Amino acid sequence: MTAKHYTLIDPDGNEVLSLEPGTLGGNRKRKIYGRLDCRSAIGSLPTGYAKHRVFFADEATAIAAGYRPCETCMQAEYGIWVEEAMRSGRL
Repeated sequence: MTAKHYTLIDPDGNEVLSLEPGTLGGNRKRKIYGRLDCRSAIGSLPTGYAKHRVFFADEATAIAAGYRPCETCMQAEYGIWVEEAMRSGRL
């Protein structure tokens, strides 16, 4: 029996196969990451969101790949991201 493989995004933004499932999900088009149970992401599935869905092993990988935290399910992380983005002139 072959092991199940999961497609995750690596720190460079490339797809890689993993024996472990991702711990966070994201939207490739919007460059946002969040929890797998995020009500905003789950609510968007019927609208075509699933075709842009990606997965990450952890938060550090999502950040390295250029994604930002979800405002809905990761409010504290999002607040920190906004402050840093404002200080650096990205917002």
